[in-house]
Amino acid sequence: MHGRPRKSLSDGGSQEKDMAKAAGLQSLQTQFFKNHHEKIYTKEALQLNAKLLEINPEIYTAWNYRKLAIKQLLESESDSAVIKQSLDEELRVVERALKRNHKSYGAWHHRKWVINMGYSSLDHEFQLLDQLLKADSRNFHGWNYRRFVADMKKSRDEDELKFTTKKINENFSNYSAWHNRSAILSHMLKNKYGGISAKEQEMTEEYELVRQALFTDSEDQSGWFYHLWLLGQTIAPIGPKLEMSWPSNGSQLIIDFNEQSHAYVSDFDTPFGTDRCMFSEGIPLVLHFSEPVKGVNASTVTVSSLLLESESLVWRPISPHGLQAKTWVTLLKLPSTKFRAGETYKVQIRVADTLGIISLNGYNFTCPTALDFSLDVHTMTTIRSTGGNSVTVPLAWEADFFFPLAIDENKFPIELHLDSLSIDGSGNQENTRWQQETLDREIKVCRELLEIEMDSKWAKLTLARLLIAQDMLSGGSILRNKRMHTDEVLQLFNDLIEIDPSHAEYYKDQFSLILLDKVSSGKQNLQEYLWDSKGTGSLSNGERNKWLRLHGLSLSRLGSLEQLLWVQRLDISHNRLQSIDGLEALQLLGCLNLSHNLLANFTALGPLRQIKTLRALNIADNKIGAHTVNSTRFSFPSALNNSSISNADTTRDADEENLEISWEITIAFKGLHLRQLDIAGNPANDEKCRRLLMKTLPSLKWLDGTSVN
Repeated sequence: MHGRPRKSLSDGGSQEKDMAKAAGLQSLQTQFFKNHHEKIYTKEALQLNAKLLEINPEIYTAWNYRKLAIKQLLESESDSAVIKQSLDEELRVVERALKRNHKSYGAWHHRKWVINMGYSSLDHEFQLLDQLLKADSRNFHGWNYRRFVADMKKSRDEDELKFTTKKINENFSNYSAWHNRSAILSHMLKNKYGGISAKEQEMTEEYELVRQALFTDSEDQSGWFYHLWLLGQTIAPIGPKLEMSWPSNGSQLIIDFNEQSHAYVSDFDTPFGTDRCMFSEGIPLVLHFSEPVKGVNASTVTVSSLLLESESLVWRPISPHGLQAKTWVTLLKLPSTKFRAGETYKVQIRVADTLGIISLNGYNFTCPTALDFSLDVHTMTTIRSTGGNSVTVPLAWEADFFFPLAIDENKFPIELHLDSLSIDGSGNQENTRWQQETLDREIKVCRELLEIEMDSKWAKLTLARLLIAQDMLSGGSILRNKRMHTDEVLQLFNDLIEIDPSHAEYYKDQFSLILLDKVSSGKQNLQEYLWDSKGTGSLSNGERNKWLRLHGLSLSRLGSLEQLLWVQRLDISHNRLQSIDGLEALQLLGCLNLSHNLLANFTALGPLRQIKTLRALNIADNKIGAHTVNSTRFSFPSALNNSSISNADTTRDADEENLEISWEITIAFKGLHLRQLDIAGNPANDEKCRRLLMKTLPSLKWLDGTSVN
């Protein structure tokens, strides 16, 4: 850990001695388990247990046995002197065990349990810790225990900070001391110790301290990790804020109804110009926050309009991981009986600063936000339904069917639309002069280090993070934020891939995130990826279809998707994606090309189940079915405990041999209304798989370009 190899606990010696020790240990364990089973807590039994723990302190059952013995004593003994004597013996047992292995989790937990009884001297514990940390200053168990004892004694944070400073000055490479320092300062900052000015002064002094460590040994990771923590404290906003929404604030949607009274949004603004979309269940309202939150409901978010029914709207998190998410959506159901042709109806959304919306770290949403958009009833005539079943030609994915999209800037300024997508949060974050000065100073420090050591991976990585932070802090909306350092950051991550190949995948992920942010945040960058298609295929009804094509960019991770809430047709083929987490935020998505990526199984497509508008999907030429072990199963909600997927769904019509693939297909596709699916070129694409897909997707019309009967 942190460059320090684990030392062997073996004392060496002959094979005969080792066998004798093993036999003795086995004898002790046999007798101990007999005592434990028969609940024998005599003095002799405890002595035998102590001897066992002195040899092997990693037997958790032995520590729990001692706890049961003490609990029995407390129930039968009222003399505090006798109780204290027994607890002191427990502490001595722990000390002997720690001499054997000073990183024994069981021993440290048992000591905490004894100290919590309140009979022991905390000053004595501090004395023992001083000795331990003098002998092994990096022992994270000791530092963790010191925080526990300091909290028990109600020690001043300032005193503990001084002790940590002393240890760091003795050894700048003491990772555990730096971590302890961050824990103490986190407590101080969370309690707003001394106010904002005191915080800025304290943080400035911390930067000066860690700077000494960086210049002492620029390749030691301890100081750099602490510097990263300081950077997070410098730029982190206090609490979540609302970043994006769809429909965007101030936008206008022109609507009509088809014969089945399905809401048809025939006209709304996108960077392409105008676009249209069919919503069969209602118009989605999408809110995207800066961090995962819970508590978004009709009480915390109010939606008002003359068109709304009396019942409250139900907000749902767009996430497979519970009730917390960055993106939340509700459906605005519009009854046709309330429409009058030629009228414009306002819809108002108010996100209140109540205590209901809370982030993962416990901060409340404190940025009240008001959004408005209008619904223009353009006509009440019957119109055709996009994607009607009468057309019998599937959507074409080949590059020959696409050509660059021409945008009339005079008629539709793309930059202004990009700016309207974001919610102005410039008043929500304290962009103080101190923050800007701190970033400028630390950027200068990294550049100075790189002049000395040109290939310092830590200096390059920290410089990239600082430049990203400076760009994000320098402006509010997308229009004002020009991302001045994007190209330099991309080059830094390219350099890191070369000089630190062992962490190349991490750097590639970061490169992908920055590249996607660049693509989605500016006119010139985005326009290069806007394409038109010739419109052949059932999902277009012969009309031109406008696409965002991010193909062939070597993307290994998706990000900045909150800036793409307007996208209906997305091509991210020919990349290196193994996961599509985050794609579920695109609630208008109808056509998606994921072909020629590195998706290893169907469960990697789980986020798509959150997108109810998806109709055409291309996952051809991935790695689906190539790996016999599907690690996604252990991180994705199980079909056996998912309320929307029953056990019967996964086993119906599937024999034992097909149960695994049936489970994956159910997780990925159950509840979707796909009409076209392309899976050619995947190892899993056999006849059994195709039958399961057709049973799971009853709306499917084309599979690999062939009509499904």
